[in-house]
Amino acid sequence: MNGDIRVAFVGNPNCGKTTLFNAYTGAKHKVGNWPGVTVEKKEGTITYDDNKITLVDLPGIYSISPYSMEEILTREYILENDPDVVINIVDASNLERNLYLTLQLIELGKPVIIALNMMDVARNRGFIIDISKLSEQLNVPVVEVVAIKKTGLDDLLKKIIHTAGNKKDYEPIKLDYGNKIEEEIDKVEKELSGKDIHHNTLRWYELKVVENDREICNKLNIKNEFNYEEEIAKRKYDYITDFINNILTNPYEEDETFSDRVDKIVTNKWAGLPIFISMMLLVFAFTFKVGNFLADLLNIGFQGFSNVITDLLTSIGAADWLLSLIVDGIIGGVGGILIFLPNIACLFLAISILEDSGYMSRVALIMDKFMRKLGLSGKAFIPMILGFGCSVPAIMTARTLEDERDRLTTILITPFMSCSARLPIYILFSNIFFPGNEILIAFSLYFLGVVVAVLIALIFKKTLSKGETAPLILELPAYKKPSPGTILIFVWEKVKGYIIKAGTIIFVASIVIWFLLEFNLSGKADITTSMGASIGQVIAPVFKPLGFGNWQGALSLIAGIMGKEIVVSTMTVIYGIGDVASDGNMLQLSTKLIAAGFTSLSAYSFMVFSLLYTPCVATLGVIKKETNSWKWTIFSFVYQLVVAWIVAMIVYQIGSMFI
Repeated sequence: MNGDIRVAFVGNPNCGKTTLFNAYTGAKHKVGNWPGVTVEKKEGTITYDDNKITLVDLPGIYSISPYSMEEILTREYILENDPDVVINIVDASNLERNLYLTLQLIELGKPVIIALNMMDVARNRGFIIDISKLSEQLNVPVVEVVAIKKTGLDDLLKKIIHTAGNKKDYEPIKLDYGNKIEEEIDKVEKELSGKDIHHNTLRWYELKVVENDREICNKLNIKNEFNYEEEIAKRKYDYITDFINNILTNPYEEDETFSDRVDKIVTNKWAGLPIFISMMLLVFAFTFKVGNFLADLLNIGFQGFSNVITDLLTSIGAADWLLSLIVDGIIGGVGGILIFLPNIACLFLAISILEDSGYMSRVALIMDKFMRKLGLSGKAFIPMILGFGCSVPAIMTARTLEDERDRLTTILITPFMSCSARLPIYILFSNIFFPGNEILIAFSLYFLGVVVAVLIALIFKKTLSKGETAPLILELPAYKKPSPGTILIFVWEKVKGYIIKAGTIIFVASIVIWFLLEFNLSGKADITTSMGASIGQVIAPVFKPLGFGNWQGALSLIAGIMGKEIVVSTMTVIYGIGDVASDGNMLQLSTKLIAAGFTSLSAYSFMVFSLLYTPCVATLGVIKKETNSWKWTIFSFVYQLVVAWIVAMIVYQIGSMFI
């Protein structure tokens, strides 16, 4: 077959689906959202043997029953976009569990190919899988792959092209669900006889009606009074159990795997939490030590660029206002943020290694007992940990929580986690006011964010989310060597997003801030009488009990609502210092901050307020989308502002008694 082929990648979480997708597309794929929702969508195009093949990485799911947004999106994509081939990525080391989704996909009636991934892990555990019997049993092609090592990729592409070229001949297997259910299926078949449904998909629609799937029943305008969903699911599992022993053998079966042995240590009730804290300390040490070293190298480039632009504008006789706008406003604002890019990259690199290795899943288990006391499942801690990267995807992850009360509480407390956008604030102030103790200062702020989130969750338990906590049901994936390709692509996507943000939102914000600081209603003005200063002076008294009642800090915090990075870029524009990483400019900025009234204590109070106050606009947007409520969005905006003010005030006032 020569032409365009559309392929859907579907699989359980932790099956290596995205690793396989990245092995084909590398960094050459588009990342967006599915229409109308905030679930991430990845799509990439490759060319093989004169065929243009579009790969779509669908969300990780355990089934295509309509119980989560990810499951609904997956089945709607397969039904409505009609991919030529569905690639079901199956974890060979966990075959039996993965095959339930496989049977559901086969019943959808689209051509399915099983990509049997992690074959190296399966062999290391002594598993022997009869590939030909598995293919014969399910009547679908089965291809062995090891995504992390990029083996079997060509074989899979050849099978995709062959299957797409012969999709008209595809006939999915039909499971026998027993006389009672089959009789009901026959009745539904007669009701659907006049509807425009492809014959391969007809069986799936019949099963959905018999399961009383409300979405499908409404779509087909059919009413029924029965529900055989549980019986149909049990029959699928029975079918898998009946044939799995003929497909899979393990003559060297171990009672205890490597992951089991590691988990005895890292999830131990006494050692688990100290190990997690140590891990996070290592993450911050890596972020600061390595990040600062790389930032120094980047700083050399920024210094040279700023000097070249200054000399160029001076040589052509550019007006002072234009020179100020470009050098102090744009380069100062955007460059003041980009200088922290290495630290951001190091943070995401460390977090992605922990996540890809399988450790992050254990954190939920470690925290479950403690989280239960707050009225939350341990699974709620996963969005909180992801919040260390960015609150937007972290809040989106809260939809995996089954209990609606848990979801709402998690959405409301996750923004207290210190996202990467706040990191430039910590780096700047800790380098100036706490030299040599930057790692401990950053750790204390991250820890404080967790403590405040926990206390707020405890309050919500007594007020907003009364009720019993659902038991924790969590899959712990086997530990594995992190995939360098997957990690680098993940870090690149985050770094690219940071650069784009610097070139768009922060670029515009820097120009606006420069304008506010250069003019007032009468025209060009001194910075102390500018519109920006006037705005800051109105707000500044509110922050006096917090130790930083100056207009510069107030204006920076207001601007930070657009994005927390803008707090730093605003300060660099206010003080006319674009290159904050150089020792000379850092000393100059330190002098100006002290002159504005900042001390070590008020600087720490400022960082505390920056940690806890109102989420950025993007986070508020996702809160609105996930809660579908302006009430909770406005509540989040206001209550975090209040919490931040109270905590920062307590820190400063109590600190003042001892310092």
